[in-house]
Amino acid sequence: MRAKLTSRNRLTLPKSVVAAFEGVTSFDVAEENGRIVLTPVRLSRADVVRARLADLKLSEVDVAAAVAWARQAQA
Repeated sequence: MRAKLTSRNRLTLPKSVVAAFEGVTSFDVAEENGRIVLTPVRLSRADVVRARLADLKLSEVDVAAAVAWARQAQA
């Protein structure tokens, strides 16, 4: 089977290959000995939240401060 890399750096995997990984929407990508290796990753909601917090450059201290502030506002 072949997959073509587009000018926008996108790669479409064959349906017959992807079918073996039902429910998987993310893959770890690595280069090993001149090959591209995809490893399926099943993300939990917590992983998605952690990734989003990292994108926003928010630390655990920032989150704790926001929770404390929100709890104070409710009191």
